Amino acid sequence: MEILRVFNNNVVLAKDDDGGEVIITGRGIGFQGKPGKRIDPASVVRKFVPSDGRDPDHLAQMLTDIPPETLRAVLESMREAGLDESELGSTTLVVALADHVDNAVARIRKGVHIAYPLMGEVRNLYPREYVQAQMLLAALNKRFDGVLPDEESTALTMHLVNAGFASGDLTYTYTMTGVIQQMLAIIEQSYGVKLDQSSVNVGRFITHLRYLFVRIHQHKQLESEPDPIVSAIRNSYPEAMQCASRIASVLELRLDADITEDEVAYLALHVARVAGKAA
Repeated sequence: MEILRVFNNNVVLAKDDDGGEVIITGRGIGFQGKPGKRIDPASVVRKFVPSDGRDPDHLAQMLTDIPPETLRAVLESMREAGLDESELGSTTLVVALADHVDNAVARIRKGVHIAYPLMGEVRNLYPREYVQAQMLLAALNKRFDGVLPDEESTALTMHLVNAGFASGDLTYTYTMTGVIQQMLAIIEQSYGVKLDQSSVNVGRFITHLRYLFVRIHQHKQLESEPDPIVSAIRNSYPEAMQCASRIASVLELRLDADITEDEVAYLALHVARVAGKAA
């Protein structure tokens, strides 16, 4: 690899052997560097490949504020926590976690603590990511002298959930969390029941909603399902269809997106399952 641009002593924009642009981080990797200079592979902490149309300059600028030691600690902790290769290979997730951890450690060492919203909701709605986040927090604390409090597992969970949207901005994920809680409340009100959020059917419904959010975010909603299937759902579950229509109306208001009839039908199917199993 050879240098294209130096951002600081620790971050450079480079051209890899395939001719693509990548961001390289490592202690002193940019010191006395200049365009065309070859990079010593031994000095590389991490190679970041811009994805999803992200501007390499913007990504590199974010990385200039993150010490290479923090980046290394986060990557080691992710591996120790058992995150899979797709997560380890996600530039968006790694940078977001490293940036969060760097700021959190600095803030806490200054005695500044914050309370994260939706702590209970995060544990209930994202149990898999929450367990991963707890393992990640434990691994991080091995490397940062135990400075990070238990509450940080909430923020780490949100970053892991957010990875599904290929975005470094947690705003959409926080919105999704609040909307899921609102959806469950609508079902409870419609059927006069109290849902067990740990039940299998509620878990499946939440999973369906999460994939629906991804489809909405990516503008890839279902809209060409076979008519007999959609008609059968409408005819079999009229009460669930009414409830699903209410849910869709809220989604449209909260997300500023039109929900297709096919998506409403599949929402109804999940609503019927959830309501039928409610205690």
